[in-house]
Amino acid sequence: MTASTRDFSATLGRVAVFAALIIVLGTVVVPLPGGVPITGQTLGVMLAGLVLGPRVAPWSIALVLALAAVGLPVLAGGRGGLGVFVGPTVGYLIGWIAGVVVIGLLMRTGGFTWWRCAVAALVGGVLVVYAFGIPVQALVTGVPLDLTTLSSLAFLPGDLIKVTAATLIVVTLRRAYPRAFADSRRGRELATA
Repeated sequence: MTASTRDFSATLGRVAVFAALIIVLGTVVVPLPGGVPITGQTLGVMLAGLVLGPRVAPWSIALVLALAAVGLPVLAGGRGGLGVFVGPTVGYLIGWIAGVVVIGLLMRTGGFTWWRCAVAALVGGVLVVYAFGIPVQALVTGVPLDLTTLSSLAFLPGDLIKVTAATLIVVTLRRAYPRAFADSRRGRELATA
């Protein structure tokens, strides 16, 4: 097996692992006071962007969305099928792709720090996803943009908890297993050392 075939196989494995993680975290639902539940699915999206980077992470998202498109119940709440791509949450699904790219780019613009990890998860995993999701939700539902934005703020506390969890997980993973970040320069150096 050549080095490029081995690298390609490893990349495919990482894509599949993070797609599975995103799907499994979609089954985690934590009810909050006020009736707005937190699902773990966007935590998986944040982790994919933080660990896999801007080139590989979108493939994990694309795999999850392809599985949803063929009807598998891989999205939060056991949703799947083509209907989710014309429903009010389609903007958020598209935002996942843009979000992991932004997360990955922000993580790779400098040295690894916990605060860069948190900022990347917040900007890409929350702000970018909301920037796609809220306007599309307003368009699909016919609810004015300002009201849709206001109602979406109910999810912000849960998303901030996920940003914190993603940061803690990635900082711990970086210390324990730097090879997980093999597309970064330091990960490659540690993997070959």
